[in-house]
Amino acid sequence: MRKLIIVSVLLFGYYTQAQEIAGTTELPELDLKKHKSEIFDDVEKPAEFSEGINGFRRKLLEKLKVKNIVSQGIEKCELMFVIERDGTLTGITANGTNESFNNEAIRAVSKIKGKWIPATLNGQKVRYRFRVPLTLNFN
Repeated sequence: MRKLIIVSVLLFGYYTQAQEIAGTTELPELDLKKHKSEIFDDVEKPAEFSEGINGFRRKLLEKLKVKNIVSQGIEKCELMFVIERDGTLTGITANGTNESFNNEAIRAVSKIKGKWIPATLNGQKVRYRFRVPLTLNFN
């Protein structure tokens, strides 16, 4: 039952983070030499996990050890990381009120094997910030 709740929360959280861009958007010319360390939030094509977003969710759920989280109620955190131009993850952080949940979320995502397909802007691979909202119900 607990896994069902976790899966449904992960799926719901993904759809609440989706953004729609209305109208046409002019993308600035990109010179990677000037923007090597810049992290982008808005790109032409966002980064994707090699097995798709559902594959990423499944792997995250497999790696998450609920027994390591100390809680009695509903816990939320936002997992953030940067997907580099080579498809690796860096800068993994979690923001939430429960420190054990934050630490476990960071541990779980760092244990996931598999590359990401980098984001592109103007046809060039760029660093991309990825956010994953997580919610667990311990009732």
